[in-house]
Amino acid sequence: MTITGQDLIINRHDLTAARIATALHPDMAPEGHVLLRVDRFALTANTITYGTATDSLGYWNFFPTEQEGFGRIPAWGFADVVASGVPEISVGQRVCGYVPMSTHLMVQPGRIGPDGFSDLAPHRQAMSPIYNRYALTDTDPGYEPRAEPQIALFRPLFTTSFLLADFCLENEMFGARQLLLSSASSKTALGLAAEMARHRRDGVQVIGLTSPGNIAFVEGLGLYDHVVSYADISTLSPAPSVYVDFSGNGDLTMRIHSHFGDLMRHSAQVGVTDWQNANLRVPGLPGPKPAFFFAPSYAQDRIADWGFEGFQSRLGDAWAAFMTTTDWLSVVTHAGPDAVKARYLSALAGQFDPAQGDMVSLWER
Repeated sequence: MTITGQDLIINRHDLTAARIATALHPDMAPEGHVLLRVDRFALTANTITYGTATDSLGYWNFFPTEQEGFGRIPAWGFADVVASGVPEISVGQRVCGYVPMSTHLMVQPGRIGPDGFSDLAPHRQAMSPIYNRYALTDTDPGYEPRAEPQIALFRPLFTTSFLLADFCLENEMFGARQLLLSSASSKTALGLAAEMARHRRDGVQVIGLTSPGNIAFVEGLGLYDHVVSYADISTLSPAPSVYVDFSGNGDLTMRIHSHFGDLMRHSAQVGVTDWQNANLRVPGLPGPKPAFFFAPSYAQDRIADWGFEGFQSRLGDAWAAFMTTTDWLSVVTHAGPDAVKARYLSALAGQFDPAQGDMVSLWER
């Protein structure tokens, strides 16, 4: 017997070419495998960057399809065990982790513990183990059913925020007195601003850079010392600075580097929220060459320094503090194949309300 499911598959060379495809799954999981029913997942600007990232980062490899030239973009969400060939994992358990934009996912659990398991499917082993870990919600101390949208929308991104803040502080801000964040309304930038506020360093200003339409929203959050429009970069104080780029807009990077020149102490490339104007290789850039910050690698270094429990404890404390700053979030649910495809395409076109969080599900509600 088989279960008929659905996938949102994307043309890897034309991200606007998206369609719903039928997917068949066994109703009994083979020995050593578990079938997950993907309940819902977050769709953020970061989700879209998984599709725009270079092949070297491997995001298309997590959830391959049989359709030549097509793939499934990963997302962070929740799923339920509907069939299990693993004695330690029971039908009905709920997990949080990396899922495809699909109704189902077959995984091959290993490294099973009270907190969850890892997918040991061979095709996933070349990627960072952080992406392969699934947390069991019934043993997750930070889990509450009503907080699922905040967890899916923010927690994976906040881990990057937490690591970026630690990176800046560990390096004593590279001697800078200003931390500049592009895409200041993005969830990862907001998390970084909140973490820097929690670890306030005298004399260090955190400055959010954003589009004119988002100025009022970003200022209203109170997480930044100053908020500046992209059009007003020339008004920034010529002080030693660190730039963290979440936009990937090469023209913006050139303007910022040109304004600060040798006063730019470090330039970190993190995301590509402005994927329509992305240009990560900018010739003739003044100041230091942007360095790509790959959060999973830095996390492994910190786990080696602190131990896994120490890492989780620090991250848990930071997450709990950040959650107190998210009461402004309005969650919108998009359910059903047509709604998911439509929201994906609008997200691809850059249509995001910074005050809104999108949770999507291929299941009709």
